[in-house]
Amino acid sequence: MEKNNFQSSMSAKISTVEAVKKISNVPEWWGITFSGNSEKQNDKFVVRMGGDSFFNFTVTELIPGKRVVWLVTDCNMPWYAGKKEWVNTKLIFDLSDDNGFTNLNFTHEGLTPNVECYRDCEIGWTHWIKKSLFSYFTTGKGDFKKP
Repeated sequence: MEKNNFQSSMSAKISTVEAVKKISNVPEWWGITFSGNSEKQNDKFVVRMGGDSFFNFTVTELIPGKRVVWLVTDCNMPWYAGKKEWVNTKLIFDLSDDNGFTNLNFTHEGLTPNVECYRDCEIGWTHWIKKSLFSYFTTGKGDFKKP
């Protein structure tokens, strides 16, 4: 895995099994329009962020209490010249237990500083992981205030 991939991490008092369930409940922490299913391996879902934008995902790996991997199979980011920059990138959620706390390490594999959307996506992912997903883990409600 390339070292320059975007990464973010956090820790919350939640079991790793519950954390995986909450990660898979995408609309509750990622402020987007969602269709499809994201609870099992090979599930497919679509995220829309308004206008003509969309991101198609396939759950390529789901290990309860350990790991979730989503592959971006297609996308349209109309606000960038590289409208398909996320295609074939992976969103990886690695979890470990630490005495009743879950440590989450998130990697967007393929989102590196040399891609056009990196600066905006870095701000976005930092919010969605460290603020919204953390809030969903700890309070049951995501933080949908846009970064």
